[in-house]
Amino acid sequence: MRKARAGGDDEAVRQNGSSSRRRTDQHPGDGEDHDSSSGGVQDDDDDNDLGLRREIRSKYRDLINSVQQNREDMLSPSNNKLTEVLEEANKLFKDVRQAREAALDAQLLVVATDLGKEKASQLFSEGSAFDPTAFAEHLLSFMGLNRLEDEDDEPPNGCAGDGYLPKDAWHRLARRAECCFRTAPSFHYMMGSFYTEPPPPKQRIERQRKAPSKEAKRIMPTQLKKMEESHQEATEKEVERILGYLKSYYQDDPSPISYYEFVIDPNSFSRTVENIFHTSFLIRDGLARLKLDSDKLPCIEPVEEGEVEAAGSFSRKQCIVSISPKIWRELIDVFEIKETIIQPPETQSE
Repeated sequence: MRKARAGGDDEAVRQNGSSSRRRTDQHPGDGEDHDSSSGGVQDDDDDNDLGLRREIRSKYRDLINSVQQNREDMLSPSNNKLTEVLEEANKLFKDVRQAREAALDAQLLVVATDLGKEKASQLFSEGSAFDPTAFAEHLLSFMGLNRLEDEDDEPPNGCAGDGYLPKDAWHRLARRAECCFRTAPSFHYMMGSFYTEPPPPKQRIERQRKAPSKEAKRIMPTQLKKMEESHQEATEKEVERILGYLKSYYQDDPSPISYYEFVIDPNSFSRTVENIFHTSFLIRDGLARLKLDSDKLPCIEPVEEGEVEAAGSFSRKQCIVSISPKIWRELIDVFEIKETIIQPPETQSE
Protein backbone atom coordinates (compact mmCIF):
# COMPACT_ATOMS: atom_id res chain seq x y z
CA MET A 1 0.00 0.00 0.00
CA ARG A 2 2.80 2.38 0.77
CA LYS A 3 4.51 1.52 -2.47
CA ALA A 4 1.34 2.14 -4.31
CA ARG A 5 0.87 5.43 -2.56
CA ALA A 6 4.45 6.28 -3.18
CA GLY A 7 4.05 5.46 -6.84
CA GLY A 8 0.89 7.47 -6.92
CA ASP A 9 2.64 10.40 -5.32
CA ASP A 10 5.43 10.21 -7.91
CA GLU A 11 2.90 10.10 -10.70
CA ALA A 12 1.15 13.10 -9.24
CA VAL A 13 4.45 14.96 -9.08
CA ARG A 14 5.14 14.18 -12.72
CA GLN A 15 1.71 15.38 -13.79
CA ASN A 16 2.06 18.53 -11.74
CA GLY A 17 5.45 19.22 -13.33
CA SER A 18 4.15 18.74 -16.81
CA SER A 19 1.14 20.88 -16.14
CA SER A 20 3.33 23.57 -14.69
CA ARG A 21 5.49 23.53 -17.79
CA ARG A 22 2.45 23.80 -19.98
CA ARG A 23 1.36 26.86 -18.06
CA THR A 24 4.78 28.44 -18.41
CA ASP A 25 4.76 27.68 -22.13
CA GLN A 26 1.40 29.34 -22.50
CA HIS A 27 2.43 32.55 -20.68
CA PRO A 28 4.53 34.10 -23.50
CA GLY A 29 1.68 33.76 -25.98
CA ASP A 30 -0.63 35.35 -23.53
CA GLY A 31 1.89 38.25 -23.21
CA GLU A 32 1.87 38.90 -27.00
CA ASP A 33 -1.90 39.07 -27.05
CA HIS A 34 -1.72 41.45 -24.18
CA ASP A 35 0.71 43.74 -26.07
CA SER A 36 -1.40 43.85 -29.25
CA SER A 37 -4.51 44.56 -27.34
CA SER A 38 -2.73 47.31 -25.46
CA GLY A 39 -1.62 48.97 -28.79
CA GLY A 40 -5.18 48.93 -30.11
CA VAL A 41 -6.39 50.36 -26.86
CA GLN A 42 -3.81 53.16 -27.16
CA ASP A 43 -5.00 54.07 -30.67
CA ASP A 44 -8.55 54.12 -29.49
CA ASP A 45 -7.47 56.31 -26.63
CA ASP A 46 -5.80 58.73 -29.07
CA ASP A 47 -8.94 58.86 -31.20
CA ASN A 48 -11.08 59.50 -28.15
CA ASP A 49 -8.66 61.87 -26.42
CA LEU A 50 -10.60 65.14 -26.33
CA GLY A 51 -7.57 67.15 -25.31
CA LEU A 52 -5.54 66.01 -28.35
CA ARG A 53 -8.48 66.66 -30.68
CA ARG A 54 -8.87 70.18 -29.34
CA GLU A 55 -5.14 70.81 -29.72
CA ILE A 56 -5.15 69.76 -33.38
CA ARG A 57 -8.19 71.93 -34.18
CA SER A 58 -6.59 74.85 -32.36
CA LYS A 59 -3.38 74.52 -34.37
CA TYR A 60 -5.36 74.44 -37.65
CA ARG A 61 -7.22 77.59 -36.65
CA ASP A 62 -3.93 79.29 -35.78
CA LEU A 63 -2.51 78.44 -39.21
CA ILE A 64 -5.63 79.77 -40.96
CA ASN A 65 -5.49 83.00 -38.98
CA SER A 66 -1.76 83.44 -39.64
CA VAL A 67 -2.32 83.07 -43.38
CA GLN A 68 -5.16 85.57 -43.40
CA GLN A 69 -3.38 88.11 -41.21
CA ASN A 70 0.02 87.89 -42.96
CA ARG A 71 -1.40 87.83 -46.46
CA GLU A 72 0.49 90.89 -47.74
CA ASP A 73 3.81 89.61 -46.39
CA MET A 74 3.32 86.16 -47.91
CA LEU A 75 2.69 87.70 -51.34
CA SER A 76 6.27 88.93 -51.42
CA PRO A 77 8.45 86.86 -53.79
CA SER A 78 11.21 86.55 -51.18
CA ASN A 79 8.87 85.31 -48.40
CA ASN A 80 8.64 81.52 -47.89
CA LYS A 81 6.11 81.64 -45.04
CA LEU A 82 3.45 79.97 -47.19
CA THR A 83 5.69 76.94 -47.71
CA GLU A 84 6.28 76.66 -43.97
CA VAL A 85 2.53 76.78 -43.29
CA LEU A 86 1.89 73.97 -45.77
CA GLU A 87 4.62 71.82 -44.23
CA GLU A 88 3.12 72.36 -40.75
CA ALA A 89 -0.31 71.41 -42.10
CA ASN A 90 1.13 68.18 -43.52
CA LYS A 91 2.44 67.27 -40.07
CA LEU A 92 -0.93 67.95 -38.43
CA PHE A 93 -2.77 65.95 -41.08
CA LYS A 94 -1.10 62.74 -39.84
CA ASP A 95 -3.12 62.98 -36.59
CA VAL A 96 -6.44 63.92 -38.19
CA ARG A 97 -9.14 61.43 -37.11
CA GLN A 98 -12.45 63.29 -37.09
CA ALA A 99 -14.55 65.15 -39.66
CA ARG A 100 -14.17 68.53 -37.96
CA GLU A 101 -10.40 68.31 -38.22
CA ALA A 102 -10.60 67.29 -41.90
CA ALA A 103 -12.90 70.26 -42.58
CA LEU A 104 -10.36 72.64 -41.02
CA ASP A 105 -7.60 71.08 -43.14
CA ALA A 106 -9.68 71.61 -46.28
CA GLN A 107 -10.36 75.24 -45.29
CA LEU A 108 -6.63 75.85 -44.80
CA LEU A 109 -5.91 74.29 -48.20
CA VAL A 110 -8.44 76.59 -49.91
CA VAL A 111 -6.96 79.71 -48.30
CA ALA A 112 -3.39 78.64 -49.18
CA THR A 113 -4.41 77.84 -52.78
CA ASP A 114 -5.95 81.27 -53.33
CA LEU A 115 -2.88 82.93 -51.88
CA GLY A 116 -0.54 80.83 -54.04
CA LYS A 117 -2.53 81.65 -57.18
CA GLU A 118 -2.37 85.38 -56.45
CA LYS A 119 1.34 85.14 -55.72
CA ALA A 120 1.98 83.30 -59.00
CA SER A 121 0.05 85.91 -61.02
CA GLN A 122 2.01 88.68 -59.30
CA LEU A 123 5.29 86.99 -60.18
CA PHE A 124 4.18 86.68 -63.80
CA SER A 125 3.22 90.35 -64.06
CA GLU A 126 6.50 91.42 -62.51
CA GLY A 127 8.48 89.16 -64.80
CA SER A 128 6.80 90.53 -67.94
CA ALA A 129 8.13 94.06 -67.33
CA PHE A 130 11.24 94.69 -69.42
CA ASP A 131 13.97 97.07 -68.25
CA PRO A 132 16.23 98.00 -71.20
CA THR A 133 18.92 99.45 -68.96
CA ALA A 134 19.16 96.34 -66.79
CA PHE A 135 19.15 94.15 -69.90
CA ALA A 136 22.01 96.13 -71.44
CA GLU A 137 23.95 95.86 -68.20
CA HIS A 138 23.51 92.08 -68.15
CA LEU A 139 24.63 91.87 -71.77
CA LEU A 140 27.79 93.85 -71.07
CA SER A 141 28.60 91.67 -68.10
CA PHE A 142 28.05 88.53 -70.16
CA MET A 143 30.29 89.86 -72.95
CA GLY A 144 33.10 90.41 -70.45
CA LEU A 145 33.15 94.17 -70.07
CA ASN A 146 36.24 95.33 -68.17
CA ARG A 147 35.41 98.43 -66.15
CA LEU A 148 37.99 101.22 -66.05
CA GLU A 149 39.31 102.21 -62.65
CA ASP A 150 39.78 105.85 -63.65
CA GLU A 151 36.55 107.20 -65.12
CA ASP A 152 38.12 110.59 -65.92
CA ASP A 153 40.43 109.16 -68.58
CA GLU A 154 39.14 109.33 -72.12
CA PRO A 155 38.52 105.89 -73.54
CA PRO A 156 40.81 104.92 -76.39
CA ASN A 157 39.58 103.83 -79.78
CA GLY A 158 37.71 100.55 -79.83
CA CYS A 159 36.67 100.72 -76.16
CA ALA A 160 33.34 101.18 -74.50
CA GLY A 161 32.42 104.42 -72.75
CA ASP A 162 33.32 103.09 -69.30
CA GLY A 163 35.35 99.97 -69.96
CA TYR A 164 36.97 97.59 -72.41
CA LEU A 165 35.20 94.90 -74.43
CA PRO A 166 37.31 91.90 -75.46
CA LYS A 167 37.75 91.15 -79.12
CA ASP A 168 35.52 88.08 -79.02
CA ALA A 169 32.73 89.83 -77.08
CA TRP A 170 30.24 89.83 -79.92
CA HIS A 171 31.21 86.30 -80.95
CA ARG A 172 30.46 85.16 -77.40
CA LEU A 173 27.04 86.79 -77.57
CA ALA A 174 26.36 85.26 -80.99
CA ARG A 175 27.24 81.75 -79.77
CA ARG A 176 24.86 82.20 -76.85
CA ALA A 177 22.01 83.52 -79.00
CA GLU A 178 22.33 81.12 -81.93
CA CYS A 179 20.55 78.37 -80.00
CA CYS A 180 17.42 80.54 -79.94
CA PHE A 181 17.16 80.86 -83.73
CA ARG A 182 16.72 78.25 -86.41
CA THR A 183 19.24 79.45 -88.95
CA ALA A 184 21.62 77.73 -91.29
CA PRO A 185 25.16 77.34 -89.95
CA SER A 186 27.73 79.76 -91.25
CA PHE A 187 30.39 78.60 -93.69
CA HIS A 188 33.87 79.64 -94.62
CA TYR A 189 35.40 80.11 -98.06
CA MET A 190 38.07 77.58 -98.91
CA MET A 191 39.47 79.61 -101.80
CA GLY A 192 40.38 82.79 -99.99
CA SER A 193 38.37 85.76 -98.83
CA PHE A 194 35.14 86.91 -100.38
CA TYR A 195 34.97 90.37 -101.86
CA THR A 196 31.61 92.08 -102.13
CA GLU A 197 32.60 94.12 -105.16
CA PRO A 198 30.51 93.31 -108.26
CA PRO A 199 32.30 91.50 -111.08
CA PRO A 200 33.38 93.59 -114.06
CA PRO A 201 30.70 93.76 -116.73
CA LYS A 202 31.27 91.61 -119.76
CA GLN A 203 31.61 93.31 -123.08
CA ARG A 204 28.51 92.83 -125.12
CA ILE A 205 29.14 91.79 -128.68
CA GLU A 206 26.54 93.18 -131.02
CA ARG A 207 25.49 90.75 -133.68
CA GLN A 208 24.89 92.02 -137.14
CA ARG A 209 21.36 91.56 -138.34
CA LYS A 210 20.87 89.83 -141.59
CA ALA A 211 19.59 92.14 -144.27
CA PRO A 212 16.38 90.88 -145.93
CA SER A 213 16.82 89.63 -149.41
CA LYS A 214 15.45 91.47 -152.41
CA GLU A 215 12.93 88.74 -153.06
CA ALA A 216 11.44 89.10 -149.56
CA LYS A 217 11.27 92.88 -150.02
CA ARG A 218 9.43 92.40 -153.24
CA ILE A 219 7.04 89.61 -152.19
CA MET A 220 5.73 90.81 -148.80
CA PRO A 221 4.38 94.23 -149.84
CA THR A 222 2.84 92.64 -152.92
CA GLN A 223 0.98 90.09 -150.81
CA LEU A 224 -0.29 92.73 -148.36
CA LYS A 225 -1.27 95.00 -151.21
CA LYS A 226 -3.17 92.21 -152.91
CA MET A 227 -5.00 91.36 -149.67
CA GLU A 228 -5.99 94.97 -149.09
CA GLU A 229 -7.07 95.40 -152.68
CA SER A 230 -9.12 92.20 -152.66
CA HIS A 231 -10.86 93.12 -149.40
CA GLN A 232 -11.55 96.66 -150.60
CA GLU A 233 -12.86 95.42 -153.92
CA ALA A 234 -15.21 92.95 -152.19
CA THR A 235 -16.57 95.70 -149.91
CA GLU A 236 -17.10 98.09 -152.82
CA LYS A 237 -18.86 95.43 -154.86
CA GLU A 238 -21.15 94.56 -151.94
CA VAL A 239 -21.97 98.25 -151.37
CA GLU A 240 -22.77 98.71 -155.09
CA ARG A 241 -24.94 95.60 -155.03
CA ILE A 242 -26.93 96.86 -152.01
CA LEU A 243 -27.31 100.27 -153.69
CA GLY A 244 -28.76 98.48 -156.72
CA TYR A 245 -31.38 96.74 -154.51
CA LEU A 246 -32.27 100.09 -152.92
CA LYS A 247 -32.72 101.86 -156.26
CA SER A 248 -34.73 99.03 -157.82
CA TYR A 249 -37.03 98.85 -154.80
CA TYR A 250 -37.42 102.65 -154.82
CA GLN A 251 -38.31 102.68 -158.53
CA ASP A 252 -41.13 100.24 -157.98
CA ASP A 253 -42.49 102.28 -155.06
CA PRO A 254 -41.05 105.84 -154.94
CA SER A 255 -41.46 106.34 -151.20
CA PRO A 256 -39.01 106.03 -148.30
CA ILE A 257 -38.33 102.43 -147.33
CA SER A 258 -38.35 101.28 -143.71
CA TYR A 259 -34.71 100.96 -142.64
CA TYR A 260 -35.28 97.80 -140.62
CA GLU A 261 -37.27 96.08 -143.39
CA PHE A 262 -34.45 96.91 -145.80
CA VAL A 263 -31.44 95.62 -143.80
CA ILE A 264 -32.94 92.77 -141.73
CA ASP A 265 -32.62 89.22 -142.99
CA PRO A 266 -35.14 87.11 -141.02
CA ASN A 267 -33.19 83.94 -141.76
CA SER A 268 -29.70 85.07 -140.66
CA PHE A 269 -28.54 87.40 -137.88
CA SER A 270 -25.01 87.58 -139.31
CA ARG A 271 -26.34 88.65 -142.72
CA THR A 272 -28.33 91.38 -140.97
CA VAL A 273 -25.17 92.72 -139.34
CA GLU A 274 -23.36 92.66 -142.71
CA ASN A 275 -26.24 94.53 -144.38
CA ILE A 276 -26.11 97.23 -141.68
CA PHE A 277 -22.35 97.52 -142.14
CA HIS A 278 -22.47 97.88 -145.91
CA THR A 279 -25.47 100.22 -145.82
CA SER A 280 -23.47 102.57 -143.58
CA PHE A 281 -21.08 103.16 -146.54
CA LEU A 282 -24.02 104.36 -148.63
CA ILE A 283 -24.89 106.90 -145.93
CA ARG A 284 -21.24 107.95 -145.53
CA ASP A 285 -20.68 108.48 -149.23
CA GLY A 286 -23.98 110.35 -149.62
CA LEU A 287 -25.51 107.75 -151.93
CA ALA A 288 -28.45 107.29 -149.57
CA ARG A 289 -30.06 109.22 -146.75
CA LEU A 290 -31.83 108.35 -143.53
CA LYS A 291 -34.76 110.24 -142.05
CA LEU A 292 -37.62 109.70 -139.63
CA ASP A 293 -41.20 109.14 -140.74
CA SER A 294 -44.36 110.26 -138.96
CA ASP A 295 -43.99 107.43 -136.43
CA LYS A 296 -40.39 108.49 -135.61
CA LEU A 297 -39.02 105.36 -137.26
CA PRO A 298 -35.93 105.45 -139.52
CA CYS A 299 -36.46 105.31 -143.27
CA ILE A 300 -33.95 105.12 -146.13
CA GLU A 301 -34.06 106.33 -149.70
CA PRO A 302 -31.49 106.71 -152.49
CA VAL A 303 -30.00 110.07 -153.42
CA GLU A 304 -29.74 111.31 -156.98
CA GLU A 305 -26.30 112.06 -158.45
CA GLY A 306 -26.87 115.80 -158.64
CA GLU A 307 -28.06 115.96 -155.03
CA VAL A 308 -24.91 114.13 -153.88
CA GLU A 309 -22.58 116.73 -155.37
CA ALA A 310 -24.60 119.68 -154.06
CA ALA A 311 -25.11 118.44 -150.52
CA GLY A 312 -21.45 118.14 -149.53
CA SER A 313 -20.10 116.49 -146.40
CA PHE A 314 -20.99 119.26 -143.92
CA SER A 315 -24.70 118.30 -143.74
CA ARG A 316 -24.10 114.62 -142.93
CA LYS A 317 -24.38 113.23 -139.42
CA GLN A 318 -23.24 109.92 -138.01
CA CYS A 319 -24.72 107.66 -135.34
CA ILE A 320 -23.99 104.25 -133.85
CA VAL A 321 -26.51 101.44 -134.34
CA SER A 322 -26.45 98.52 -131.92
CA ILE A 323 -28.25 95.22 -132.46
CA SER A 324 -28.38 91.90 -130.65
CA PRO A 325 -30.08 88.56 -131.40
CA LYS A 326 -32.88 89.47 -129.00
CA ILE A 327 -33.52 92.85 -130.65
CA TRP A 328 -33.25 91.21 -134.08
CA ARG A 329 -36.05 88.74 -133.22
CA GLU A 330 -38.23 91.51 -131.76
CA LEU A 331 -37.82 93.62 -134.91
CA ILE A 332 -38.80 90.65 -137.08
CA ASP A 333 -41.96 90.13 -135.03
CA VAL A 334 -42.91 93.84 -134.87
CA PHE A 335 -42.41 94.60 -138.58
CA GLU A 336 -43.63 91.13 -139.64
CA ILE A 337 -40.66 90.56 -141.91
CA LYS A 338 -41.05 87.31 -143.86
CA GLU A 339 -38.46 87.76 -146.62
CA THR A 340 -35.28 89.75 -147.01
CA ILE A 341 -35.00 92.58 -149.53
CA ILE A 342 -31.22 92.27 -149.86
CA GLN A 343 -30.60 88.80 -151.20
CA PRO A 344 -27.37 87.09 -150.08
CA PRO A 345 -24.47 86.87 -152.54
CA GLU A 346 -24.23 83.90 -154.87
CA THR A 347 -21.13 82.55 -153.05
CA GLN A 348 -23.03 82.37 -149.75
CA SER A 349 -26.20 80.94 -151.26
CA GLU A 350 -24.18 78.16 -152.82
